[in-house]
Parts: sequence; structure tokens; C-alpha cells
Amino acid sequence: MNLPAPVRDLALLLTRVAVGAVFVAHGWQKLSTNGIEGTAAFFDSVGIPAATAAAWFSALVELVGGAALVVGLAVPVAGLLLLVNMVGAFAFVHAGSGLFVDQGGYELVLVLGAVSLLLAVVGAGRYSLDHLVLGRRRTGERVPA
Repeated sequence: MNLPAPVRDLALLLTRVAVGAVFVAHGWQKLSTNGIEGTAAFFDSVGIPAATAAAWFSALVELVGGAALVVGLAVPVAGLLLLVNMVGAFAFVHAGSGLFVDQGGYELVLVLGAVSLLLAVVGAGRYSLDHLVLGRRRTGERVPA
């Protein structure tokens, strides 16, 4: 199926906003609800090395990376960092619990990681800050002041 560019870009926008909102919520939860100390204690209990550093990395990547997806800024970089975060969540927390999230499984981590990878590869689309800043520079268009 070859959809018109505006339809593809709208699909990218809706996907970025939905997935970004989930990441922002999880990052905020690690910072404010659980706190870095609580998150680090959990990370330590499941064997994540450098648990405090990993807690900061995870919280900030989810919060800032999720916000970057929402607005469409540095989406390839944000997508790769979020993918790395989800690989860690899979390997250290969810892999041994099966697929289903209600049993501690990896289905949410798998989907979030896959979408993060996809966004890293295809980019943010036309309805994004990436396009506003970088897309017009590439084509020589001037961005209004």
C-alpha cells in the first residue's frame, strides 16, 4: 500500500505521541513516584549493575526521550536510547517471566522497544521539530523567524 505522504506523516505523529506519552509517564514515575532511590533499590534487587546510575539513565531517557518523541526532536537518537533502555528492561527484569505483562512479562517492553527502533530508523516525519529544523535545511528552504 502506497499511502500519501501526509497520511504517513500523520501516522508517525500519532505513534510518536502515544509511545512518547507512555515513556514520559514511566520516566516521571521513576523520578517522582518511586524516586531514584526506590528505582535504584529495585534495580539492585534484580541484579542491574551500577543500579543508581542505571536508575538515573532509565528515568532520564524515558522522560526526556519520551518528550523528544512527542515533539519530534532528535527522534533517531531518542529512539535508539529508548531501545537500549528497553533491551535492558527485557534482559534484567522481564525475560524470564513470559510474554504477558500481567505476569511480569515482556510484551510492553517488546512493543515499546520495537516502536523505538522503527522511529529511530524512519525518523519523525513531516509533523515534527526535526522536520522543521533539519528538513528545511536539507532542501534549502528558509525557516521563518
